[in-house]
Amino acid sequence: MTRYPTVAEVTDSARRLVSRYPEAGRLRRIGTSRAGRPILLLSVGHGPHHVLVVAGPHPDEPVGGATALALAEQVARGHRLTAATDPALVTWDIVLCLDPDGAALSEAGTEGPPATDHTLRGYYRTTYRPIAAEQPEWAPIVAHPLPESRTLFQLIDELRPFLQCSLHSTDVGGSWVQLTRDLPELAAPFRASAAELGIPLQHGTYDALYWENPSPAVYVLPPPDSTDRLAAGSENIGASTWCAPLRYGGVTAIVEVPMWASDLAQDLTPHPDAEHALRDLADLVRDGGRKVTAVLDKARGFLPPPQDDPLRRVLEWMADGLYDMVADSWTPLARQAAAAAASGEDDPHRLTTAQVSALNIVARRQPIRAAGLLLRLLKASDDRAAPALHRELDELFTTWCTDAEEALRVRWVPVRHQVEHQARTVLAGAESALKALR
Repeated sequence: MTRYPTVAEVTDSARRLVSRYPEAGRLRRIGTSRAGRPILLLSVGHGPHHVLVVAGPHPDEPVGGATALALAEQVARGHRLTAATDPALVTWDIVLCLDPDGAALSEAGTEGPPATDHTLRGYYRTTYRPIAAEQPEWAPIVAHPLPESRTLFQLIDELRPFLQCSLHSTDVGGSWVQLTRDLPELAAPFRASAAELGIPLQHGTYDALYWENPSPAVYVLPPPDSTDRLAAGSENIGASTWCAPLRYGGVTAIVEVPMWASDLAQDLTPHPDAEHALRDLADLVRDGGRKVTAVLDKARGFLPPPQDDPLRRVLEWMADGLYDMVADSWTPLARQAAAAAASGEDDPHRLTTAQVSALNIVARRQPIRAAGLLLRLLKASDDRAAPALHRELDELFTTWCTDAEEALRVRWVPVRHQVEHQARTVLAGAESALKALR
């Protein structure tokens, strides 16, 4: 496997799997997207206990479809390697793509998924990530109902899964798992898989800076009303689809794997000057945001209006305070770093290189993501001012991507390794959650 499958390819493979294993597999439509695309569920097995796997929650995180197929194939074969893969005990219900509209926009940017362009430039020129209010898992926390979100909530109410696994990938960094309740027996196989495949663990992540961390790169969601421990913008996380299985005693695992690995993600040495580094990163995201917004200001008159174009909506959302929100959220960490440095070398609150590198990734990602979207809009425009603006922004974009690759020391993780690690982690999570259930 050298590339990620498209949604159409995942669907075709699911149909073939059902044809090959008609007694084990079923494929049904469970909902319809905002644009009228089908949301499909592949179920494998007939057991009374349900694992719900959600692929494609974010359209710029393409590994989930391939992982979903790998999991379905393993269960359909009926090898019963563990209790969790026994189709007589556990039914695996797999949403093939939760956001097919977003996936279509990302796939349209690639004009066919690239097999060899393993660069941040190639990735960010093509991918699309919607605003928070249009992300099916996240939209409920901003009280914005979506048909995709309702479909997932209804499915959770129907199945009452003991485990929900949301398949995510990150552009740069390491692998980590976010849980709504700890699964202690997940930690060892998760670590072993990452080590075998050469994937670093992510020690510190923007989303879970203040979460419990019971084992390396495993983070447990605090009580949803503990707003001081949540990332900026996630104060209503209890309303998300992640927390819905809790009402039935289930647990959710968000499984993240990197496309590009950075070994800085697992560097636990104390950062030599974390306070200064955090202030530099805050300046980096603000300055990059200002530069993208300056080009956007010149192009607004001829770009499609936000209400008609999802890419433009993202750009306006980011320009409307997102860069500052991200940078400002690090102010408490900078104060913590300063206090720790003043107290001495052995202060346990000193930030590690891994924690600072996680924020370095976020600081660089925000303006690069915006620039990639704006470049797509400028390329598609026939306005005579568009080519010059495209050249201006492309120069910034190329420099930022090159700087990020060098600063973060990135290396491509083969797609087959991404899929293998994510599938192993899901299976380990299912086995751990099933033991707790029984």
